[in-house]
Amino acid sequence: MAGFGELLHSIGEFGRFQKITLFALCFPNVIVPLHFASVYFTQSDPERHCNTDWILRAHPNLTAEEQLNLTVPRGADGALSRCRMFVPVDRDIGSIRRFGLNETEPCTDGWVYGSTLYVATIVTDFDLVCDQAHLLQVAQTVLMAGILVGCLLFGPFAESFGRKRATQVPVVLMFVFSGASGLCPSFYLYLASQFLVGIGYGGYRLNAVILATEWIGVSQRSWGSCVTQLCGALGQCVLAGMIYFIRNWRVAQLVTAALHGVITIYIWCILESARWLLGRGKTGEAKRLITKVAAINNCTIPEGLLEKIDENEKEKKEGAIALIKSPVLRKNFFTISLAWFSLNLTYFSLSLNVANFGMSVFLTQLIFGLSEVPAHILSIWLLEVLGRRVSLVATLLIGGLSVLAVLAVPQGYAVTVTTLVTAGRIFLNWAGSVCSVYLQELFPTSFRQTASGLGSIMSRIGGLMSPLVNLLGIYHPAIPTIIFSSLSIISGSLCFLLPETRRKELPESILDAESNGYTRQTNMDEPTGSKSSKMQTSC
Repeated sequence: MAGFGELLHSIGEFGRFQKITLFALCFPNVIVPLHFASVYFTQSDPERHCNTDWILRAHPNLTAEEQLNLTVPRGADGALSRCRMFVPVDRDIGSIRRFGLNETEPCTDGWVYGSTLYVATIVTDFDLVCDQAHLLQVAQTVLMAGILVGCLLFGPFAESFGRKRATQVPVVLMFVFSGASGLCPSFYLYLASQFLVGIGYGGYRLNAVILATEWIGVSQRSWGSCVTQLCGALGQCVLAGMIYFIRNWRVAQLVTAALHGVITIYIWCILESARWLLGRGKTGEAKRLITKVAAINNCTIPEGLLEKIDENEKEKKEGAIALIKSPVLRKNFFTISLAWFSLNLTYFSLSLNVANFGMSVFLTQLIFGLSEVPAHILSIWLLEVLGRRVSLVATLLIGGLSVLAVLAVPQGYAVTVTTLVTAGRIFLNWAGSVCSVYLQELFPTSFRQTASGLGSIMSRIGGLMSPLVNLLGIYHPAIPTIIFSSLSIISGSLCFLLPETRRKELPESILDAESNGYTRQTNMDEPTGSKSSKMQTSC
């Protein structure tokens, strides 16, 4: 029987087909960060006062200053109240000026907003201020919850209907509902649309990298995850630029939808994973795709190699049950899932606080994105030089310690705080690339998607909890930082328990995954005259 790794050696481990597929699947990751525009770029406490146009019925020619002095109370510091107004009365303007107004109430007719950084945000459009201010965190949480549900739904979906469909459907969801979000007239319709956008986001990020990776040979496998993360970093830069020039969340949503419309057109041309087809017993279709890929890569399949594919390749789908039964797989899964949970909790807690580090929000966001680009480029090389385990341990520990060091910086040192936070994000984002590669290499093809889906769910739970952890800052500003940085450090230490998987073929069976180093080695570890080397064809 010929293994799929052996077939990849023959048809090209990283040829023209793999590069085109990788680009097509990674390019959307430049766009998906734009979905966070409406919850990242807001002012939670903008300059404002109650709308008190009721008094203009009594005297339409009042100046703005007179209107405010007559209808809005002042606090002990002399500043106009942002959340209360005098109760409207049915009296003439002379009586109001002579006797004044005494009874106050919360704003009843909305707010009038002063100068802000933005033309429009969800805070100003939906009046998420005063006793409704907590709804901003609700909006952030709903988007994160959608991403979590997307991972939960599209993991099993991909096992049943294929990696290809599990990338196409999420793109359509993001296209339709990102546009719908920008047109929503009410906050609760916006929440529903954002939840569905999140489902598409979670499903795509989970399945696109796996579809790309399953077509790439062992020698270049880290490219799949690292290029995905690299495109995500570029997307962070695009996000900063888009909001800087647009500054209107509704227009930003429509621009994002238009970009997804382009992806929706070409995503239907992506080929299915032959690994998945073989695992489902669809050997004939898998052979057809393998032949097509060999032609695209200008390679010749050795005579008789396709016939060696076992017609009984289909395996029993044990899924999560195998993770529970096997002590080795169970240990590996919970260790790496904790790492992914911790880094996502920290990453998004920092991202949602982008406006609170003392520097320009646009500059901070741009620095966040630009700083991650070299990290992901280096990650492709260092994953092969240092290995998966050392890379994951080092990035989690350094990232967690960098964020924890923020607590030692005196108030007012915005540049120092931004530098430490940026360093933490770089290493934690780097750790995310390692986790994505590691998860695929630790578990067999028969439930690789299930394991990746469950691991991604754990990571998205971390993202879902980030707005809630940030809320703990009302008790003490240091509490959120202590929580998420400590978790990163603890999970990084536990990753010493994981086996090294560098330069090992993807495991096809539970026995392969449980054995230390797997039972099949790559050609790069074999002598030049070995059987596999002889079967290698020139492309």
